Amino acid sequence: MNDLLLITPPFTQLNTPYPGTAYLKGFLNTRNISSFQMDLGIEVILAIFSKNGLKGIFSQAKKEKTIDSENAERIFALREHYLHTIDGVIRFLQGKAPTFARQLCTENFLPRASRFEQLDDLDEAFGHMGMQDRAKHLATLYLEDLSDFIIECIDPYFGFSRYAERLGKSANSFDELYLNLQQKPTYIDQISLAILDQRIRQFQPKMICFSVPFPGNLYSALRCGAHIKAHFKEIKIAMGGGFPNTELRSLTDTRVFEFVDFISLDDGEKPIELLVEHVLHPIGSTRNTGRLKRTFVLDQGKVFYNNLSDEKDYRQSELGTPDYSDLFLDQYISVIEIANPMHSLWTDGRWNKLTMAHGCYWGKCTFCDISLDYIKIYEPIAANILVDRMEQLMQQSGDNGFHFVDEAAPPALMRAVALEIMKRKLTVTWWTNIRFEKSFSRDLCLLLKASGCIAVSGGLEVASDRLLKLIDKGVTVAQVAQVTRNFTEAGIMVHAYLMYGYPTQTVQETIDSLEMVRQLFESGVLQSGFWHQFAMTAHSPVGLHPEAFQVIPDKKAISFANNDIAFEDESGIDHQIFSQGLKTSLYNYMHGVGFDLPLQDWFDFEIPSPGIEAHYIADCLEAEDNFPQKQTAKMVWLGNPPEIKKTNRKRERQTFLELTFHSPSAIIDFTLEESQGRWLVAILEKLARESKLLTFAQFKESFEERGGLFERFWTAEFHADMRECGLLMV
Repeated sequence: MNDLLLITPPFTQLNTPYPGTAYLKGFLNTRNISSFQMDLGIEVILAIFSKNGLKGIFSQAKKEKTIDSENAERIFALREHYLHTIDGVIRFLQGKAPTFARQLCTENFLPRASRFEQLDDLDEAFGHMGMQDRAKHLATLYLEDLSDFIIECIDPYFGFSRYAERLGKSANSFDELYLNLQQKPTYIDQISLAILDQRIRQFQPKMICFSVPFPGNLYSALRCGAHIKAHFKEIKIAMGGGFPNTELRSLTDTRVFEFVDFISLDDGEKPIELLVEHVLHPIGSTRNTGRLKRTFVLDQGKVFYNNLSDEKDYRQSELGTPDYSDLFLDQYISVIEIANPMHSLWTDGRWNKLTMAHGCYWGKCTFCDISLDYIKIYEPIAANILVDRMEQLMQQSGDNGFHFVDEAAPPALMRAVALEIMKRKLTVTWWTNIRFEKSFSRDLCLLLKASGCIAVSGGLEVASDRLLKLIDKGVTVAQVAQVTRNFTEAGIMVHAYLMYGYPTQTVQETIDSLEMVRQLFESGVLQSGFWHQFAMTAHSPVGLHPEAFQVIPDKKAISFANNDIAFEDESGIDHQIFSQGLKTSLYNYMHGVGFDLPLQDWFDFEIPSPGIEAHYIADCLEAEDNFPQKQTAKMVWLGNPPEIKKTNRKRERQTFLELTFHSPSAIIDFTLEESQGRWLVAILEKLARESKLLTFAQFKESFEERGGLFERFWTAEFHADMRECGLLMV
């Protein structure tokens, strides 16, 4: 028996668990509160996509007589082929049968429906040796065909990473969602509820807590809540997570409490601790159990926001290490939707998820929910604590891959984490979200790469300096180009979040933005991207002060969800018409094609010619990093000791040292005056040996103590060569 059952309802990701319940369980461990966690989504997916599960799907479709389209008829006709192959495909995608890749790549092994009609050129995308990735891509298309069949014939709300998302998205009123919840459970619901019922009887929790990160999890959470209310009346139900935090802050509809008892906002640790006291230990508690923290309850027939507790939230260092135990870590499914190595990080491989800092250190972007605590309250975690947690997670999960899910990871903390990883000689792989700011010098990017960083994602948003200033992004297009170059040249992949339709954006600026993006991809400094249309949210500066951004909000009465706000742009431009052209062009650019096509070819209506010079980004990339002169920069030596050979030059009557450095990619030779060479070897040994790093000022002072002129020795060319050997200034 456990005090709590923590549940992520269907659906989030196939390849890795959403970390909300793992964070909570890690905290509960520090408070000696027993809990069990489950990802109901992956359990439902595994139940559906199995031989027995597909038998049920095909039987249900036949029974309901919903097989109408040519595509659905083909899949149903090939049902025996699907039943024969499904278990093997799932095992392969779980990493349990790598040799099955050869079978999957055989021309006629997998049944093929409409998803295969747009199959990429596999030889171009994966080469002749990338068989594992090729097989994953084919298996992904196979699963997407089956998903299309389920959506058409069984349940229109189904989706691998969301369920009934439309019902939860921008639902100012609870009416439509409530009406759907009064209907008989769908076939997918029945599978979910059967698994839930089994787990409740197995673990006998006293309280069930649903972590609802997205609109696509809400319907399932409430459907599960209704089932618990009907069959396990003694169990209390709480809900928290990203969706309530952003959408339910204006909740007044009492009907929601027919499905849950408590809805907590923002950081969940203190609220859940108080709820445990309130629900499980009301007698003899040392606390006034009626005083909760940021929690909606039903009180005397009305929705009451109980924030009566004066207890403070915990600091990030006090929350413990996320605990992924209980979850079926070896059963998640890695998929590759499109043949792009950066894009596949979100769906391929299992990642331990951590956060470097709570909130955003920038916290100014006008489209962002910067008024909410999860953005507004910035609190970084010390690098040694973060790397302690990494080591604990590696030991627990057996995986050394980490995705830091920050709003924007702070460059200084990334540097500290990288140095700590290397100090402990850990072999890890990690990636995170950043701002494209100038702190990411060539040297810092090389350090991050050496510590195991393989990729970063960041918001370029609108590739227009005027609009970037209006957004208060704090970067320019030229700066983004140079930073992405630094990452790319260090061997770190870069993904850009792109936006169109920002208030006051003109048609010309949209096309110029696309041209900027085209040039960034053609220059090779971007590897992946994603366009989304601007959405005005209630908690952003644009949503709070729409008149300042020349938009007219369509405000409605709020009794349930309040986040996305419908609006009219005073310019009258219909930005939606650009959607397909922007996405199609980007898809091609990510595959390395289409750069020579006129932008007009991507659109079926007339657009203006780009106002950006064809070599704009190339010119930006020619600008080198300013030669580092920051006296407080840390000197880091990543290289190997040089081979040393002493030589005499009779003509110059001097003794020289020939130093040969072996880097992983090159052999680099220097010939230096003996005194300078001896100093360089000694200082590199010192950097390798001592844990306390020298600053650039100390490095320079050490040289000058020998009587040399540092500026003549430490030229930009010499620094570039030493960087290649492994000497960095960060």
